[in-house]
Order: sequence, then C-alpha cells, then structure tokens
Amino acid sequence: MKPNLKACGQAMVTAMVNAVLAVALMLLVEFAISGTFQVPKPYLWAGLLIWLVIFAGQFWRQRHLCNSYNTHQESGGHSH
Repeated sequence: MKPNLKACGQAMVTAMVNAVLAVALMLLVEFAISGTFQVPKPYLWAGLLIWLVIFAGQFWRQRHLCNSYNTHQESGGHSH
C-alpha cells in the first residue's frame, strides 16, 4: 500500500505543476492577444484535463518504478 501512496503523491505533484504551467502559458498567450487578463472557463477545463492525463500517466509510471524497486530489493539485489 505504501508504494501506491508514494506514487500517488509524486504523480499528483508532477501533474499539478504541469497543469499550472500549461494554464499560465495559455493565460499569457490570451493576454498577449487580447490585452486583458481574464480566465475563460475552457482554459480551466483544459487545465483539469491536462492534470488528469499527466496524473494518470505519472501514477502508472511511479507505481511501476516503486514495484520494480521493491521486487529488486526482495530478490536480494544490491544497489550501489
């Protein structure tokens, strides 16, 4: 259970950082084009979708890495 929580936490942080950066970039471009600073709803939905996709991918990746590390440790492998 602990590797899943660790993977979930790391995936959540990575996804949040990437989603915030993506929304910030969209807002910067919107400001450059329109000259006003407003947050259209589609940008928020796009940020949520970006977060969800990155979270799913990172969670799967981190869980796989944690499971591989644990399997390696249990089989008597040495890490240097």
